[in-house]
Amino acid sequence: MSAKARLKEMGLTLPKPPQPAGSYTRATRSGNLLFVSGQLPLVKGVVHHGGIVGEDITVDQGQEAARLCALNALSILEVETGSLDSVRILRIGGYVSSAPGFTGQAQVVNGASDLIAEILGERGVHARLAVGVQSLPLGASVELEVIAEVED
Repeated sequence: MSAKARLKEMGLTLPKPPQPAGSYTRATRSGNLLFVSGQLPLVKGVVHHGGIVGEDITVDQGQEAARLCALNALSILEVETGSLDSVRILRIGGYVSSAPGFTGQAQVVNGASDLIAEILGERGVHARLAVGVQSLPLGASVELEVIAEVED
């Protein structure tokens, strides 16, 4: 089943790719590798589920933020490649704005990992980093970077 068909079956649509909020590009390619810049949980330019996980928002809300980050990253991959069916996710890095003592970063980033794997199947299973940070741009709770391989 194609990624587009899976998205439809899940009742999801990819958003319009977010524009960079600073002096960088949304993605860069080297050979068959595509590096997607850090994505925030933006919906139409507005941060959703902002704040600190374990203090301002729950793990479940953090997972939803991670899913929004993943959808934004996938939208960039689709625009950059023409089709998600030509993409294999190699690694994601998940950064979670975390309260002191919070250790559930991996659980939060699972929101992104599980969604990507559900949409892309085996091509969505990836290596991963999940770390806690003091704060993120625009007060976001989660930021996600993606490294993908593009099949020509």
